[in-house]
Amino acid sequence: MQFIRLAGPFWCSENRVKIRLQTLLLIALTVMQMMLAVIITEWSAALFDALEQHSMSGLLKEMALLALIFAASMAVTVNHLKIKRRLQVDWRAWLTERVTGLWMREGRHYQVTHIQSAEHDNPDGRIAEDIRIATEEAIALSHSLFYSLLLIASFTTILWDISGTVTLDVGLFSLTIHGYLVWAAIIYAVSASFLGWRIGQPLTQATDARQTVEANFRFDLATARENSQAIALIYGESTQRKHLQGLFGDIVEAFHRQTRAMSNIMLFTSGYSVLSMAFPVLMSAPRYILGSISLGSLMQSVQAFQQTTSALSWPVDNMSAVAQWRASVERVLSLVKALDDLEQELSRPDPYRIALERTDQPSLRFHNLCLAKLDRKVCMAAFNEDIRPGEHVLMEGDTATAAKLFKAVAGLWPWGEGRIELPDNEPMFFMPPRPYLPTGTLRDAVCYPDDPIDVDQNELQQIMELVGLAELIGQLDRVESWDTALPREQQQRLGVARLLLKKPKWILLQESLDSLSPNGESDMYRLICQQLPNATLLTTSNQPTAEPFHERRIALGS
Repeated sequence: MQFIRLAGPFWCSENRVKIRLQTLLLIALTVMQMMLAVIITEWSAALFDALEQHSMSGLLKEMALLALIFAASMAVTVNHLKIKRRLQVDWRAWLTERVTGLWMREGRHYQVTHIQSAEHDNPDGRIAEDIRIATEEAIALSHSLFYSLLLIASFTTILWDISGTVTLDVGLFSLTIHGYLVWAAIIYAVSASFLGWRIGQPLTQATDARQTVEANFRFDLATARENSQAIALIYGESTQRKHLQGLFGDIVEAFHRQTRAMSNIMLFTSGYSVLSMAFPVLMSAPRYILGSISLGSLMQSVQAFQQTTSALSWPVDNMSAVAQWRASVERVLSLVKALDDLEQELSRPDPYRIALERTDQPSLRFHNLCLAKLDRKVCMAAFNEDIRPGEHVLMEGDTATAAKLFKAVAGLWPWGEGRIELPDNEPMFFMPPRPYLPTGTLRDAVCYPDDPIDVDQNELQQIMELVGLAELIGQLDRVESWDTALPREQQQRLGVARLLLKKPKWILLQESLDSLSPNGESDMYRLICQQLPNATLLTTSNQPTAEPFHERRIALGS
Protein backbone atom coordinates (compact mmCIF):
# COMPACT_ATOMS: atom_id res chain seq x y z
CA MET A 1 0.00 0.00 0.00
CA GLN A 2 2.85 2.41 0.76
CA PHE A 3 4.31 1.82 -2.69
CA ILE A 4 0.90 2.44 -4.28
CA ARG A 5 0.62 5.74 -2.38
CA LEU A 6 4.09 6.72 -3.58
CA ALA A 7 4.01 5.49 -7.17
CA GLY A 8 0.27 5.20 -7.87
CA PRO A 9 -0.23 8.92 -8.64
CA PHE A 10 1.65 8.23 -11.88
CA TRP A 11 -1.73 7.26 -13.38
CA CYS A 12 -3.15 10.61 -12.23
CA SER A 13 -0.18 12.71 -13.29
CA GLU A 14 -0.02 15.39 -15.97
CA ASN A 15 0.07 12.82 -18.80
CA ARG A 16 -2.68 10.67 -17.26
CA VAL A 17 -4.73 10.40 -20.49
CA LYS A 18 -1.80 8.97 -22.41
CA ILE A 19 -0.77 6.73 -19.50
CA ARG A 20 -4.26 5.34 -18.99
CA LEU A 21 -4.67 4.67 -22.72
CA GLN A 22 -1.36 2.79 -22.73
CA THR A 23 -2.48 0.76 -19.71
CA LEU A 24 -5.81 -0.14 -21.33
CA LEU A 25 -4.02 -1.03 -24.55
CA LEU A 26 -1.61 -3.26 -22.61
CA ILE A 27 -4.56 -5.03 -20.95
CA ALA A 28 -6.29 -5.48 -24.31
CA LEU A 29 -3.13 -6.90 -25.91
CA THR A 30 -2.72 -9.29 -22.97
CA VAL A 31 -6.27 -10.52 -23.49
CA MET A 32 -5.48 -10.96 -27.18
CA GLN A 33 -2.39 -13.00 -26.27
CA MET A 34 -4.58 -15.30 -24.22
CA MET A 35 -7.14 -15.57 -27.02
CA LEU A 36 -4.37 -16.49 -29.46
CA ALA A 37 -3.22 -19.22 -27.07
CA VAL A 38 -6.77 -20.62 -27.02
CA ILE A 39 -7.09 -20.31 -30.80
CA ILE A 40 -3.80 -22.19 -31.27
CA THR A 41 -5.07 -25.13 -29.18
CA GLU A 42 -8.28 -25.19 -31.16
CA TRP A 43 -6.30 -25.00 -34.40
CA SER A 44 -4.11 -27.86 -33.18
CA ALA A 45 -7.21 -29.97 -32.46
CA ALA A 46 -8.62 -29.28 -35.93
CA LEU A 47 -5.29 -30.07 -37.57
CA PHE A 48 -4.91 -33.45 -35.90
CA ASP A 49 -8.54 -34.29 -36.61
CA ALA A 50 -7.89 -33.55 -40.29
CA LEU A 51 -4.80 -35.76 -40.21
CA GLU A 52 -6.72 -38.54 -38.50
CA GLN A 53 -9.41 -38.31 -41.18
CA HIS A 54 -6.81 -38.13 -44.01
CA SER A 55 -8.55 -34.91 -45.19
CA MET A 56 -6.44 -32.91 -47.65
CA SER A 57 -8.96 -30.08 -47.81
CA GLY A 58 -8.97 -29.89 -44.01
CA LEU A 59 -5.17 -29.78 -44.00
CA LEU A 60 -5.09 -26.93 -46.55
CA LYS A 61 -7.67 -25.01 -44.52
CA GLU A 62 -5.60 -25.31 -41.36
CA MET A 63 -2.48 -24.21 -43.23
CA ALA A 64 -4.30 -21.05 -44.33
CA LEU A 65 -5.49 -20.43 -40.78
CA LEU A 66 -1.94 -20.91 -39.53
CA ALA A 67 -0.77 -18.04 -41.72
CA LEU A 68 -3.40 -15.76 -40.16
CA ILE A 69 -2.51 -16.90 -36.63
CA PHE A 70 1.18 -16.39 -37.42
CA ALA A 71 0.64 -12.80 -38.58
CA ALA A 72 -1.69 -11.96 -35.69
CA SER A 73 0.72 -13.44 -33.15
CA MET A 74 3.64 -11.36 -34.45
CA ALA A 75 1.60 -8.17 -34.46
CA VAL A 76 0.22 -8.67 -30.95
CA THR A 77 3.55 -9.77 -29.47
CA VAL A 78 5.58 -6.88 -30.92
CA ASN A 79 3.04 -4.21 -30.01
CA HIS A 80 2.61 -5.68 -26.54
CA LEU A 81 6.36 -5.48 -25.97
CA LYS A 82 6.53 -1.87 -27.18
CA ILE A 83 3.61 -0.70 -25.04
CA LYS A 84 4.84 -2.56 -21.96
CA ARG A 85 8.37 -1.16 -22.21
CA ARG A 86 7.07 2.35 -22.91
CA LEU A 87 4.90 2.17 -19.81
CA GLN A 88 7.80 0.81 -17.77
CA VAL A 89 10.23 3.56 -18.74
CA ASP A 90 7.59 6.31 -18.36
CA TRP A 91 6.72 5.11 -14.85
CA ARG A 92 10.38 4.83 -13.94
CA ALA A 93 11.08 8.34 -15.27
CA TRP A 94 8.15 9.79 -13.32
CA LEU A 95 9.09 8.09 -10.05
CA THR A 96 12.79 8.89 -10.51
CA GLU A 97 11.96 12.55 -11.01
CA ARG A 98 9.72 12.54 -7.93
CA VAL A 99 12.20 10.86 -5.59
CA THR A 100 15.15 12.83 -6.99
CA GLY A 101 13.15 16.00 -6.45
CA LEU A 102 12.63 15.09 -2.78
CA TRP A 103 16.29 14.16 -2.37
CA MET A 104 18.05 16.86 -4.39
CA ARG A 105 16.22 19.84 -2.87
CA GLU A 106 17.45 22.59 -0.60
CA GLY A 107 20.30 20.50 0.72
CA ARG A 108 18.09 17.60 1.81
CA HIS A 109 20.52 15.15 0.18
CA TYR A 110 23.13 16.37 2.67
CA GLN A 111 20.93 16.84 5.72
CA VAL A 112 19.35 13.38 5.51
CA THR A 113 22.75 11.82 6.15
CA HIS A 114 22.70 13.32 9.65
CA ILE A 115 19.39 11.97 10.92
CA GLN A 116 18.60 8.67 12.55
CA SER A 117 15.61 7.47 10.63
CA ALA A 118 14.70 4.72 8.19
CA GLU A 119 17.59 3.17 6.28
CA HIS A 120 18.74 5.58 3.59
CA ASP A 121 22.27 4.48 2.75
CA ASN A 122 23.38 4.53 -0.91
CA PRO A 123 20.60 6.80 -2.17
CA ASP A 124 22.20 6.74 -5.62
CA GLY A 125 21.68 2.99 -5.87
CA ARG A 126 18.12 3.26 -4.54
CA ILE A 127 17.25 5.87 -7.16
CA ALA A 128 19.13 4.37 -10.11
CA GLU A 129 18.63 0.63 -9.58
CA ASP A 130 15.85 0.03 -7.06
CA ILE A 131 13.39 2.39 -8.74
CA ARG A 132 14.12 0.63 -12.03
CA ILE A 133 13.38 -2.77 -10.52
CA ALA A 134 10.37 -1.52 -8.56
CA THR A 135 8.66 -0.08 -11.65
CA GLU A 136 9.76 -2.46 -14.40
CA GLU A 137 9.16 -5.61 -12.37
CA ALA A 138 5.83 -4.32 -11.06
CA ILE A 139 4.50 -4.06 -14.61
CA ALA A 140 6.15 -7.31 -15.75
CA LEU A 141 4.84 -9.28 -12.77
CA SER A 142 1.38 -7.73 -13.03
CA HIS A 143 1.21 -8.63 -16.69
CA SER A 144 2.38 -12.21 -16.17
CA LEU A 145 -0.03 -12.69 -13.24
CA PHE A 146 -2.97 -11.30 -15.21
CA TYR A 147 -2.03 -13.46 -18.20
CA SER A 148 -1.77 -16.55 -15.97
CA LEU A 149 -5.20 -15.88 -14.46
CA LEU A 150 -6.66 -15.55 -17.95
CA LEU A 151 -5.02 -18.84 -18.95
CA ILE A 152 -6.39 -20.60 -15.87
CA ALA A 153 -9.90 -19.28 -16.53
CA SER A 154 -9.79 -20.28 -20.20
CA PHE A 155 -7.92 -23.57 -20.22
CA THR A 156 -9.49 -25.09 -17.12
CA THR A 157 -12.81 -24.72 -18.95
CA ILE A 158 -11.33 -26.47 -22.00
CA LEU A 159 -9.81 -29.20 -19.82
CA TRP A 160 -13.06 -29.67 -17.92
CA ASP A 161 -15.03 -30.11 -21.13
CA ILE A 162 -12.51 -32.51 -22.68
CA SER A 163 -12.12 -34.55 -19.49
CA GLY A 164 -15.79 -35.43 -19.25
CA THR A 165 -16.61 -37.85 -16.44
CA VAL A 166 -14.42 -40.75 -15.35
CA THR A 167 -15.55 -43.48 -13.01
CA LEU A 168 -12.93 -45.37 -11.00
CA ASP A 169 -13.93 -48.80 -9.69
CA VAL A 170 -11.85 -49.48 -6.57
CA GLY A 171 -13.59 -52.72 -5.59
CA LEU A 172 -15.75 -51.82 -2.62
CA PHE A 173 -17.05 -48.67 -4.22
CA SER A 174 -16.80 -46.65 -7.40
CA LEU A 175 -15.61 -43.04 -7.59
CA THR A 176 -16.92 -40.65 -10.22
CA ILE A 177 -14.59 -37.76 -11.07
CA HIS A 178 -15.76 -34.80 -13.10
CA GLY A 179 -13.01 -32.92 -14.99
CA TYR A 180 -10.28 -35.26 -13.86
CA LEU A 181 -7.66 -33.54 -16.06
CA VAL A 182 -8.24 -30.29 -14.18
CA TRP A 183 -7.61 -32.00 -10.82
CA ALA A 184 -4.61 -33.81 -12.27
CA ALA A 185 -3.19 -30.48 -13.52
CA ILE A 186 -3.64 -28.87 -10.10
CA ILE A 187 -1.98 -31.76 -8.25
CA TYR A 188 0.80 -31.92 -10.83
CA ALA A 189 1.51 -28.15 -10.74
CA VAL A 190 1.46 -27.93 -6.94
CA SER A 191 3.73 -30.97 -6.53
CA ALA A 192 6.19 -29.82 -9.18
CA SER A 193 6.24 -26.26 -7.80
CA PHE A 194 6.91 -27.46 -4.26
CA LEU A 195 9.72 -29.77 -5.39
CA GLY A 196 11.18 -27.05 -7.60
CA TRP A 197 11.13 -24.58 -4.72
CA ARG A 198 12.84 -26.99 -2.34
CA ILE A 199 15.49 -27.99 -4.87
CA GLY A 200 16.02 -24.39 -5.99
CA GLN A 201 16.69 -22.95 -2.54
CA PRO A 202 20.39 -23.94 -2.49
CA LEU A 203 20.81 -22.33 -5.92
CA THR A 204 19.35 -19.05 -4.65
CA GLN A 205 21.70 -19.07 -1.67
CA ALA A 206 24.68 -19.99 -3.85
CA THR A 207 23.84 -17.23 -6.33
CA ASP A 208 23.56 -14.63 -3.56
CA ALA A 209 26.91 -15.77 -2.15
CA ARG A 210 28.56 -15.52 -5.56
CA GLN A 211 27.17 -12.04 -6.18
CA THR A 212 28.61 -10.94 -2.84
CA VAL A 213 32.14 -12.22 -3.51
CA GLU A 214 32.04 -10.90 -7.09
CA ALA A 215 31.10 -7.46 -5.75
CA ASN A 216 33.91 -7.62 -3.19
CA PHE A 217 36.41 -8.49 -5.92
CA ARG A 218 35.23 -5.64 -8.18
CA PHE A 219 35.31 -3.17 -5.29
CA ASP A 220 38.88 -4.03 -4.35
CA LEU A 221 40.00 -3.85 -7.98
CA ALA A 222 38.45 -0.37 -8.25
CA THR A 223 40.03 0.65 -4.94
CA ALA A 224 43.44 -0.53 -6.14
CA ARG A 225 43.01 1.46 -9.36
CA GLU A 226 42.04 4.62 -7.47
CA ASN A 227 44.99 4.25 -5.10
CA SER A 228 47.53 2.99 -7.62
CA GLN A 229 50.01 5.77 -6.86
CA ALA A 230 49.97 5.11 -3.11
CA ILE A 231 50.42 1.37 -3.69
CA ALA A 232 53.33 1.95 -6.08
CA LEU A 233 55.10 4.39 -3.75
CA ILE A 234 55.25 1.85 -0.91
CA TYR A 235 55.87 -1.15 -3.20
CA GLY A 236 52.65 -2.81 -2.13
CA GLU A 237 52.00 -4.67 -5.39
CA SER A 238 52.94 -8.09 -3.97
CA THR A 239 50.65 -7.76 -0.96
CA GLN A 240 47.85 -6.33 -3.09
CA ARG A 241 48.22 -9.16 -5.59
CA LYS A 242 47.94 -11.79 -2.84
CA HIS A 243 44.89 -10.03 -1.47
CA LEU A 244 43.22 -10.00 -4.88
CA GLN A 245 44.11 -13.66 -5.42
CA GLY A 246 42.45 -14.49 -2.11
CA LEU A 247 39.30 -12.65 -3.15
CA PHE A 248 39.28 -14.46 -6.49
CA GLY A 249 39.68 -17.75 -4.60
CA ASP A 250 36.41 -16.93 -2.86
CA ILE A 251 34.85 -16.45 -6.30
CA VAL A 252 36.07 -19.87 -7.46
CA GLU A 253 34.66 -21.53 -4.35
CA ALA A 254 31.31 -19.76 -4.79
CA PHE A 255 31.31 -20.72 -8.47
CA HIS A 256 31.71 -24.43 -7.66
CA ARG A 257 29.00 -24.18 -5.01
CA GLN A 258 26.68 -22.62 -7.56
CA THR A 259 27.58 -25.35 -10.07
CA ARG A 260 26.57 -28.08 -7.62
CA ALA A 261 23.28 -26.36 -6.94
CA MET A 262 22.68 -25.84 -10.68
CA SER A 263 23.36 -29.54 -11.31
CA ASN A 264 20.59 -30.50 -8.90
CA ILE A 265 18.12 -28.09 -10.42
CA MET A 266 19.08 -29.24 -13.93
CA LEU A 267 18.36 -32.83 -12.96
CA PHE A 268 14.91 -31.78 -11.83
CA THR A 269 14.11 -29.49 -14.76
CA SER A 270 15.30 -31.95 -17.42
CA GLY A 271 13.13 -34.70 -15.95
CA TYR A 272 10.27 -32.26 -15.43
CA SER A 273 10.36 -31.12 -19.05
CA VAL A 274 10.15 -34.71 -20.31
CA LEU A 275 7.36 -35.54 -17.87
CA SER A 276 5.45 -32.36 -18.78
CA MET A 277 5.38 -33.52 -22.38
CA ALA A 278 4.40 -37.12 -21.66
CA PHE A 279 2.20 -36.87 -18.55
CA PRO A 280 -0.87 -35.20 -20.16
CA VAL A 281 -0.70 -37.61 -23.12
CA LEU A 282 -0.69 -40.59 -20.77
CA MET A 283 -3.55 -39.12 -18.75
CA SER A 284 -5.73 -38.60 -21.84
CA ALA A 285 -4.64 -41.66 -23.87
CA PRO A 286 -7.14 -44.13 -22.29
CA ARG A 287 -10.11 -42.05 -23.44
CA TYR A 288 -8.64 -41.80 -26.95
CA ILE A 289 -8.01 -45.56 -27.08
CA LEU A 290 -11.59 -46.17 -25.95
CA GLY A 291 -12.81 -43.86 -28.70
CA SER A 292 -14.30 -41.26 -26.34
CA ILE A 293 -12.22 -38.43 -27.86
CA SER A 294 -10.59 -37.78 -31.22
CA LEU A 295 -6.88 -37.36 -31.88
CA GLY A 296 -7.44 -33.60 -32.12
CA SER A 297 -9.11 -33.53 -28.71
CA LEU A 298 -6.23 -35.54 -27.30
CA MET A 299 -3.67 -33.03 -28.55
CA GLN A 300 -5.86 -30.13 -27.42
CA SER A 301 -6.05 -31.60 -23.92
CA VAL A 302 -2.25 -31.94 -23.86
CA GLN A 303 -1.76 -28.26 -24.74
CA ALA A 304 -4.51 -27.13 -22.37
CA PHE A 305 -2.95 -29.20 -19.59
CA GLN A 306 0.47 -27.65 -20.19
CA GLN A 307 -0.94 -24.12 -20.28
CA THR A 308 -2.91 -24.71 -17.08
CA THR A 309 0.03 -26.17 -15.14
CA SER A 310 2.26 -23.35 -16.36
CA ALA A 311 -0.24 -20.74 -15.16
CA LEU A 312 -0.75 -22.51 -11.82
CA SER A 313 3.01 -22.50 -11.28
CA TRP A 314 3.19 -18.68 -11.43
CA PRO A 315 3.74 -18.15 -7.66
CA VAL A 316 6.74 -20.46 -7.50
CA ASP A 317 8.14 -19.51 -10.91
CA ASN A 318 8.13 -15.83 -9.95
CA MET A 319 9.08 -16.20 -6.29
CA SER A 320 12.60 -14.82 -6.76
CA ALA A 321 11.36 -11.98 -8.98
CA VAL A 322 8.72 -11.02 -6.42
CA ALA A 323 11.32 -11.13 -3.63
CA GLN A 324 13.68 -8.92 -5.63
CA TRP A 325 10.86 -6.50 -6.45
CA ARG A 326 9.75 -6.33 -2.81
CA ALA A 327 13.31 -5.69 -1.60
CA SER A 328 13.73 -2.85 -4.09
CA VAL A 329 10.36 -1.36 -3.15
CA GLU A 330 11.32 -1.39 0.53
CA ARG A 331 14.63 0.33 -0.26
CA VAL A 332 12.89 3.08 -2.22
CA LEU A 333 10.27 3.52 0.51
CA SER A 334 12.98 3.70 3.18
CA LEU A 335 14.69 6.55 1.36
CA VAL A 336 11.41 8.42 0.88
CA LYS A 337 10.49 7.85 4.55
CA ALA A 338 13.84 9.25 5.68
CA LEU A 339 13.30 12.35 3.54
CA ASP A 340 9.75 12.72 4.87
CA ASP A 341 10.99 12.35 8.45
CA LEU A 342 13.61 15.02 7.78
CA GLU A 343 11.00 17.34 6.31
CA GLN A 344 8.73 16.87 9.33
CA GLU A 345 11.63 17.45 11.71
CA LEU A 346 12.63 20.69 9.99
CA SER A 347 9.07 22.01 9.65
CA ARG A 348 8.06 21.22 13.24
CA PRO A 349 8.22 24.26 15.58
CA ASP A 350 11.27 23.69 17.72
CA PRO A 351 13.23 26.19 19.83
CA TYR A 352 16.36 24.21 19.04
CA ARG A 353 16.38 25.32 15.41
CA ILE A 354 18.40 28.06 13.80
CA ALA A 355 16.18 30.67 12.17
CA LEU A 356 17.42 31.72 8.72
CA GLU A 357 15.84 34.92 7.43
CA ARG A 358 16.14 37.23 4.43
CA THR A 359 16.05 40.89 5.40
CA ASP A 360 16.21 44.26 3.63
CA GLN A 361 19.52 44.99 5.35
CA PRO A 362 22.80 44.81 3.37
CA SER A 363 24.70 42.97 6.15
CA LEU A 364 25.08 39.36 7.24
CA ARG A 365 24.10 39.25 10.91
CA PHE A 366 24.29 36.60 13.61
CA HIS A 367 22.00 37.04 16.62
CA ASN A 368 22.70 34.88 19.67
CA LEU A 369 23.66 32.04 17.37
CA CYS A 370 24.22 28.70 19.03
CA LEU A 371 25.57 25.81 16.99
CA ALA A 372 24.85 22.31 18.25
CA LYS A 373 25.74 18.80 17.22
CA LEU A 374 23.07 16.25 16.39
CA ASP A 375 22.95 15.16 20.04
CA ARG A 376 22.30 18.85 20.94
CA LYS A 377 25.72 19.20 22.49
CA VAL A 378 26.69 22.87 22.03
CA CYS A 379 29.85 23.56 20.04
CA MET A 380 29.46 27.36 19.81
CA ALA A 381 27.23 29.63 21.92
CA ALA A 382 26.11 33.28 21.92
CA PHE A 383 27.71 34.23 18.63
CA ASN A 384 26.84 37.80 17.69
CA GLU A 385 28.48 39.39 14.69
CA ASP A 386 27.67 41.82 11.89
CA ILE A 387 29.51 41.28 8.61
CA ARG A 388 29.19 44.45 6.53
CA PRO A 389 29.30 44.65 2.72
CA GLY A 390 32.80 44.74 1.30
CA GLU A 391 34.39 43.65 4.58
CA HIS A 392 37.09 40.96 4.72
CA VAL A 393 36.73 38.84 7.85
CA LEU A 394 38.97 35.94 8.88
CA MET A 395 37.57 33.28 11.21
CA GLU A 396 40.22 31.35 13.09
CA GLY A 397 40.09 28.48 15.54
CA ASP A 398 38.19 25.22 15.45
CA THR A 399 37.69 24.20 11.81
CA ALA A 400 34.74 21.87 12.57
CA THR A 401 32.83 24.74 14.21
CA ALA A 402 33.66 27.01 11.30
CA ALA A 403 32.36 24.38 8.87
CA LYS A 404 29.07 24.15 10.80
CA LEU A 405 28.80 27.95 10.80
CA PHE A 406 29.09 28.09 7.02
CA LYS A 407 26.57 25.25 6.68
CA ALA A 408 24.18 27.17 8.92
CA VAL A 409 24.49 30.23 6.65
CA ALA A 410 23.79 27.99 3.66
CA GLY A 411 20.74 26.52 5.40
CA LEU A 412 22.29 23.06 5.63
CA TRP A 413 22.77 22.99 9.42
CA PRO A 414 19.54 23.87 11.28
CA TRP A 415 20.56 22.28 14.56
CA GLY A 416 21.08 24.93 17.20
CA GLU A 417 19.46 28.19 18.29
CA GLY A 418 19.46 31.86 17.41
CA ARG A 419 18.96 33.73 14.16
CA ILE A 420 20.93 34.43 11.00
CA GLU A 421 19.91 37.39 8.86
CA LEU A 422 20.96 37.15 5.21
CA PRO A 423 21.38 40.22 2.99
CA ASP A 424 18.37 40.57 0.72
CA ASN A 425 18.72 39.23 -2.84
CA GLU A 426 22.45 38.69 -2.47
CA PRO A 427 23.45 35.11 -3.37
CA MET A 428 26.24 33.58 -1.34
CA PHE A 429 29.15 31.86 -3.06
CA PHE A 430 30.52 29.02 -0.95
CA MET A 431 33.93 27.51 -1.66
CA PRO A 432 34.47 24.22 0.21
CA PRO A 433 37.94 22.76 0.76
CA ARG A 434 37.53 20.70 -2.39
CA PRO A 435 35.29 21.97 -5.20
CA TYR A 436 32.85 19.58 -6.83
CA LEU A 437 34.08 18.68 -10.31
CA PRO A 438 31.51 16.64 -12.24
CA THR A 439 32.61 14.07 -14.77
CA GLY A 440 32.58 15.56 -18.26
CA THR A 441 34.63 18.16 -20.06
CA LEU A 442 36.93 20.42 -18.09
CA ARG A 443 34.95 23.36 -19.43
CA ASP A 444 31.80 21.93 -17.81
CA ALA A 445 33.67 21.41 -14.54
CA VAL A 446 34.96 24.99 -14.35
CA CYS A 447 31.62 26.58 -15.30
CA TYR A 448 29.52 24.32 -13.02
CA PRO A 449 26.67 24.79 -12.18
CA ASP A 450 26.25 27.20 -15.12
CA ASP A 451 26.02 26.12 -18.74
CA PRO A 452 29.35 26.70 -20.57
CA ILE A 453 27.37 28.17 -23.46
CA ASP A 454 26.48 31.12 -21.22
CA VAL A 455 30.14 31.78 -20.33
CA ASP A 456 32.39 34.00 -22.45
CA GLN A 457 35.13 31.68 -23.68
CA ASN A 458 37.79 34.39 -23.97
CA GLU A 459 37.12 35.41 -20.39
CA LEU A 460 37.32 31.76 -19.32
CA GLN A 461 40.76 31.35 -20.88
CA GLN A 462 42.00 34.61 -19.34
CA ILE A 463 40.84 33.50 -15.89
CA MET A 464 42.51 30.10 -16.34
CA GLU A 465 45.76 31.95 -16.99
CA LEU A 466 45.25 34.23 -14.00
CA VAL A 467 44.76 31.31 -11.57
CA GLY A 468 47.87 29.54 -12.87
CA LEU A 469 46.22 26.87 -14.98
CA ALA A 470 47.27 27.97 -18.45
CA GLU A 471 48.51 24.44 -19.19
CA LEU A 472 44.95 23.15 -18.87
CA ILE A 473 43.42 25.49 -21.45
CA GLY A 474 44.15 22.99 -24.21
CA GLN A 475 42.23 20.34 -22.26
CA LEU A 476 39.01 22.30 -21.77
CA ASP A 477 37.09 19.98 -24.10
CA ARG A 478 38.63 16.76 -22.78
CA VAL A 479 36.24 14.41 -20.98
CA GLU A 480 37.63 13.06 -17.71
CA SER A 481 36.88 12.35 -14.05
CA TRP A 482 38.53 15.57 -12.99
CA ASP A 483 38.15 14.99 -9.25
CA THR A 484 40.68 12.14 -9.59
CA ALA A 485 42.65 13.34 -12.63
CA LEU A 486 43.77 16.61 -11.06
CA PRO A 487 45.82 17.07 -7.88
CA ARG A 488 44.10 18.90 -5.07
CA GLU A 489 46.12 22.09 -5.62
CA GLN A 490 44.86 22.38 -9.20
CA GLN A 491 41.32 21.58 -8.05
CA GLN A 492 41.44 24.48 -5.60
CA ARG A 493 42.75 26.79 -8.33
CA LEU A 494 39.82 25.68 -10.49
CA GLY A 495 37.58 26.65 -7.58
CA VAL A 496 39.04 30.17 -7.71
CA ALA A 497 38.47 30.25 -11.48
CA ARG A 498 34.83 29.32 -10.92
CA LEU A 499 34.58 32.10 -8.31
CA LEU A 500 35.99 34.72 -10.69
CA LEU A 501 33.55 33.65 -13.41
CA LYS A 502 30.57 34.03 -11.05
CA LYS A 503 31.69 37.45 -9.67
CA PRO A 504 29.61 37.17 -6.47
CA LYS A 505 29.31 39.95 -3.91
CA TRP A 506 29.45 37.57 -0.94
CA ILE A 507 32.23 34.96 -0.79
CA LEU A 508 32.63 32.34 1.93
CA LEU A 509 35.93 30.46 1.77
CA GLN A 510 36.15 27.34 3.91
CA GLU A 511 39.84 26.38 3.93
CA SER A 512 39.54 26.65 0.17
CA LEU A 513 43.25 27.33 -0.49
CA ASP A 514 44.92 25.16 2.15
CA SER A 515 46.54 22.82 -0.40
CA LEU A 516 48.48 25.60 -2.08
CA SER A 517 51.96 26.68 -1.15
CA PRO A 518 52.19 29.84 0.98
CA ASN A 519 53.11 31.89 -2.09
CA GLY A 520 50.36 30.25 -4.16
CA GLU A 521 47.80 30.91 -1.42
CA SER A 522 48.85 34.57 -1.20
CA ASP A 523 48.61 34.89 -4.98
CA MET A 524 45.04 33.55 -4.97
CA TYR A 525 43.92 35.87 -2.13
CA ARG A 526 45.53 38.81 -3.93
CA LEU A 527 43.85 37.81 -7.19
CA ILE A 528 40.42 37.62 -5.54
CA CYS A 529 40.89 41.04 -3.93
CA GLN A 530 42.02 42.59 -7.22
CA GLN A 531 39.35 41.05 -9.44
CA LEU A 532 36.46 41.43 -6.96
CA PRO A 533 37.39 44.54 -4.93
CA ASN A 534 33.83 45.20 -3.68
CA ALA A 535 33.04 41.64 -2.63
CA THR A 536 32.56 40.64 1.00
CA LEU A 537 35.04 37.96 2.02
CA LEU A 538 34.36 35.63 4.93
CA THR A 539 37.18 33.12 5.34
CA THR A 540 37.84 30.21 7.71
CA SER A 541 41.52 29.37 7.83
CA ASN A 542 44.33 28.90 10.31
CA GLN A 543 47.05 29.66 7.76
CA PRO A 544 49.11 32.79 8.53
CA THR A 545 49.16 33.68 4.84
CA ALA A 546 45.46 34.60 5.02
CA GLU A 547 45.86 37.32 7.66
CA PRO A 548 47.20 40.19 5.48
CA PHE A 549 44.15 40.00 3.21
CA HIS A 550 41.56 40.40 5.97
CA GLU A 551 40.67 43.50 7.97
CA ARG A 552 39.13 41.73 10.95
CA ARG A 553 39.65 38.46 12.77
CA ILE A 554 37.13 36.40 14.75
CA ALA A 555 38.23 33.56 17.00
CA LEU A 556 35.95 30.50 17.04
CA GLY A 557 36.01 28.11 19.97
CA SER A 558 35.27 24.38 19.92
